[in-house]
Amino acid sequence: MAIYNIVEIGDEVLREKAKAVPKITRNILKLLDNMAKTMYSARGVGLAAPQVGISKRVIVVDAGEGLLELINPEIIFAEGEQVDTEACLSIPGVTGEVARAYTVHVKYLDRYGKENIIKAKGFPAIIFQHEIDHLDGILFIDRARSVTKV
Repeated sequence: MAIYNIVEIGDEVLREKAKAVPKITRNILKLLDNMAKTMYSARGVGLAAPQVGISKRVIVVDAGEGLLELINPEIIFAEGEQVDTEACLSIPGVTGEVARAYTVHVKYLDRYGKENIIKAKGFPAIIFQHEIDHLDGILFIDRARSVTKV
């Protein structure tokens, strides 16, 4: 497994709408493995493929309960509101206060092509929304009520 370089704000891929994964191939599985290794190496809790320069609708997440790999994730339900401080591996040295849904349901494919729905509340819901935004070319600073350089 390899550790990818994380692209930073200013790189065009972070502003593109990522392409859906039509078929789960060996390359997609390798991407998932390498993204997980990269996320853990960077001490992140989530990582989207555009953050490693790859325009694919793939994210990895670990909110402390183990690794989740999501292919073509889509928020199908969102409810409530929470405001919390967010940061991003692609925007080092910056945090922001962002309002997000408190509860989300995310439909996705796992590495075996099985469709699943995950229900998340609180911090895990924030991570899913943050990473799925990356797939649509949206950065947390676009949604932030305030931004602070740290």
